[in-house]
Amino acid sequence: MAGRGRSSPKGYRYGRWAGGPDPLAPPYDLGNAVDEIGDSVLGGSGVREALRELLRRGAEGRRGLDELRRAVRDRLRQARTAGRMDGTLQEVRELLDRAVESERRELFPDPDDMARLKEAELDALPEDTAGAVRALKEYEWRSAEARQAYDRIQDLLRREVLDSSFASMKQSLENATPEDMQAVKDMVADLSRLVDAHNRGEDTDQQFVDFMERHGQFFPDQPGSVEELIDSLARRAAAQERMMAGLSPEQRAELGELMAQTMEDMGLASEMAHLSDALRQARPDLPWGQRGQVPDGEPSLGLGDATSAVAELADLEALSNQLSQGYAGASLSDVDEELLERALGRSAADDLAALRRLERELERQGYLDRTDGRLELSPKAVRRLGATALRRVFAKLDATGRGEHDVADAGAAGELTGSSREWRFGDEQPLDVVRTVKNAVLRTAHEPRLDGRRRVRIAVDDFEVVETERRTGAAVALLVDLSYSMALRGTWGAAKSTAMALHSLVTTKFPQDAIEIIGFSSTAQVLRPETLAELSVDTLQGTNLQHGLMLARRFLARHRDAEPVVLVVTDGEPTAHLEDDGTPFFCWPPMPETIARTVAEVERVARSGATVNVFALDPDPGLVHFVHDLTQRAGGRVFEPDADRLGEYVVADYLRARRGRRAR
Repeated sequence: MAGRGRSSPKGYRYGRWAGGPDPLAPPYDLGNAVDEIGDSVLGGSGVREALRELLRRGAEGRRGLDELRRAVRDRLRQARTAGRMDGTLQEVRELLDRAVESERRELFPDPDDMARLKEAELDALPEDTAGAVRALKEYEWRSAEARQAYDRIQDLLRREVLDSSFASMKQSLENATPEDMQAVKDMVADLSRLVDAHNRGEDTDQQFVDFMERHGQFFPDQPGSVEELIDSLARRAAAQERMMAGLSPEQRAELGELMAQTMEDMGLASEMAHLSDALRQARPDLPWGQRGQVPDGEPSLGLGDATSAVAELADLEALSNQLSQGYAGASLSDVDEELLERALGRSAADDLAALRRLERELERQGYLDRTDGRLELSPKAVRRLGATALRRVFAKLDATGRGEHDVADAGAAGELTGSSREWRFGDEQPLDVVRTVKNAVLRTAHEPRLDGRRRVRIAVDDFEVVETERRTGAAVALLVDLSYSMALRGTWGAAKSTAMALHSLVTTKFPQDAIEIIGFSSTAQVLRPETLAELSVDTLQGTNLQHGLMLARRFLARHRDAEPVVLVVTDGEPTAHLEDDGTPFFCWPPMPETIARTVAEVERVARSGATVNVFALDPDPGLVHFVHDLTQRAGGRVFEPDADRLGEYVVADYLRARRGRRAR
C-alpha cells in the first residue's frame, strides 16, 4: 500500500495512504478492450458502433448492457403478472355486501314499520359500489356487525387512497386516530408548500430539512434531498394515473368516485389536487395520464399495491429502454443506477459502474479522441491495433513453422568499419564513446578549473558514431483493394488487419525500411494507418489497379537505393483505369483498354527493378488467369490464401523479399 511521508525530527514515518485513489496502483488495463474495439473497426464498424458493441457484450468478466437488459426484461415479465388492479374495489364490494346482508338479518324479525322503511332504503341503494357507499354514509345501522363492516370500508379507503399517493402509508394508518389523520393533513399542507417553493426556484435546503424532521415518519425511504422526494412522489402520482387508466371505464368511474369521497371526508381533496398539479409542474417529463401497460394476474391488488406495481412496471420499462441505448444521444449516464440496483441488486450496479469506468478510461488513457462530438481512434490506439495484428500474424507463423521472422536484432547497423564520424540527427549507428569523451575533453581543455577539479561536460557537437557497412533497406508498397466486393466476400477486415500488421512490422522492427499503403477502388489513394483503421469500403464501382501501381511506382522512385517490394491484395481483376485526362473509367466486364493500361503499368514497375507479388482472395478463373499473367511479366508470384491467413502470407513474403533477390 502506498504510504504518505510525514516529517519528524528523526526523519520520516510512513502509514497507510488515506488521500484518495492509490497513487501506486497499476493503470487500468484496457488492452483487451482496445483490441476488441479494433477488431470491430477493422471489420468495417465505426468507432462509436464498436464501443457500443463492446459495452453491449461486457468486458473483464462483467455483464454487458445486453445481459443486464435481458435480466430486466425477465423482471418485467414477472411484474406484468403481479395481480389485478381492482382489488380495493372488490374488497369494498365484499364488505358492502356483508354489511347490507347483516343489516337485513337484523331487520327481518322486527315487525315495526321503521324496520320496513329501513329495508326499503336498503332495496333502493344504487347499483354501483361508490353510489351505495355514499348513500349509506348517514344510515343508522341496527346491526353492530354491519356497522363494523361499513367502518372497515371507510378505514380501508382512507388507507388505500393515501397509500396510492404515499408509499407504505397503508400499514402506518391502520386503526388511525383523529390525531393521526391530523398529522397527515399537516404533512400534506407542508409538502405542498415545499414543492411550490421548489417550483419557484427558491433555496429549499433548510425547508426540506425541517420538513423531514417533522414528517419523516411518513417517508421510510428517507430521501436525501428535495429533488429525490419530489421525484419519488411524482413517479408514484404518474403511476396512479396510469393504474386508473388501465381499469375498465366502469371500474375507473366507481374507484374514482370512491377516492374523491374519501378525500373529501378527510378534508384533503383540494390540498391533494393542488399537490398533484405541483408535482406535475415539477416533473413534466413523466408520462402523466398516458395509458400504458398495467399488471394482470391472479391476485387482486389493493389500490396502494396496484400503484406500486404499476410504478415498478414503469420503472422497469424505462430501465430497459435506458439499457437498450437505442435512441439518439444515448449514453451510459442515462442509466438510472438506483433503479438498476433496485431491480437486479448491487452486482448489477457494479457491472454498470465497471462499464462506465471502461468508457471513461478509454478516453482518459488516450485511446479514443472525441472531436466535435465524433469519436475516433487515437494514434496510440492505431499503434496498438497494428502491434496486435502483427502479434497474431507471428503467432500463426510460429504455429505453422512458415517463414523466418526472428527480428529481435533487426536494425540499420551493418558490420563495423573501424572508423567513426560526427553524429547527425536521425543516426541509428552506435555511439563511439571514447571519441565522444575525447572531443569533450579537448573542447574544454582551455576552460579554467573550479575548486581544483575539472568536470567534462559533453555537448551535442562532441558526439561521434561508429561507421558501419551500408545495409540496403526495403521500400514496400502494399496495394489493398477497397472495392465493395471485399466487404461482400468478408475479406475487408482481414485486408485492413494485414496492412496494419505489415505497417507495424516495418516501422518498429525495420525502421530503415520504408512502407506506403495504397488503397484502390475507382481511383487509388495513399493511406495513413489512422485513416486505414477507420476506412470503409468504397461503394463506387471499380477496381483501378493501374492507378494504384502508378502511386507505387512514384513511391519506389523516392527510394531508389532500397530493395523494391510491391504487394497487391485484391479479389477481382481490373475493371477501371484512368483516362488521359485523369478521370476514372469503369466497365464490367473489363474493357481490353483497362487490361492493357494495367499491364503497361505493371511493366513500368518491373523496369524499376521491383517484383509484384499478388494475393488473390477469390478463386474466380478470370482473376487467377489475369494475376498469373501479371506476375510473369513482373517476375513475381501469386498466392491464394484464405482470408484468415492473409496476414501470415503477406508478412512472410515481405520478410523473404527484404533479404534481396539473391536470398530467394
